[in-house]
Amino acid sequence: MVAIVDFGICNLHSVQKALELVGADAMVTGNAEDIKRADRIVLPGVGSFARGMQQLCELNLANLLYEQVVLRKKPFLGICLGMQLTATTGQEHGVTKGLGWFDAVVEDLNLTAKNVKVPHIGWNDVEFVKDTPLFKGLNSPATFYFAHSYHFIPDTEEIVTGLCNHGVMFVASVSLDNIHLVQFHPEKSQSNGLRVLKNFLGC
Repeated sequence: MVAIVDFGICNLHSVQKALELVGADAMVTGNAEDIKRADRIVLPGVGSFARGMQQLCELNLANLLYEQVVLRKKPFLGICLGMQLTATTGQEHGVTKGLGWFDAVVEDLNLTAKNVKVPHIGWNDVEFVKDTPLFKGLNSPATFYFAHSYHFIPDTEEIVTGLCNHGVMFVASVSLDNIHLVQFHPEKSQSNGLRVLKNFLGC
């Protein structure tokens, strides 16, 4: 069973439907017992870093996720804001402490090109720079759907598996052991996104 963590800031049913399309028994839940019973955990999200962390802490989910993902090593997929929240800090509307699973900071897409817009919304190519089971069966570059204004900047390139260019080059995906992070929305990325979700079920 896949637990899609509901922390009250976005509609998660498109993620659930996409996972079900690739054969998952997927549940949208904020219940601690459901998350503990799950075989895999997905943390999607849209919105601000500060609001996301506030909700995770108020719902007592931050420590639970640390226990289940970092300590118990359950396969984890962070999508968009769900990726960003694993960083040490986010700098949206001031500095906010993140989950701290990675030495990373989340900053705005600081673009200089006048013809490139923020937020970055729409289709873009991701170049695979390191092998990960998440991209098995996909050719590089592969196109995915993005919707974000901030990006994840890790201290080390060793965990980076995908890069994307939108005025600047930014990290599109990260994998380390059981933790997989994507800045794009696989549930909105048609066949490529469904392949990523299917691959996650095998991680």
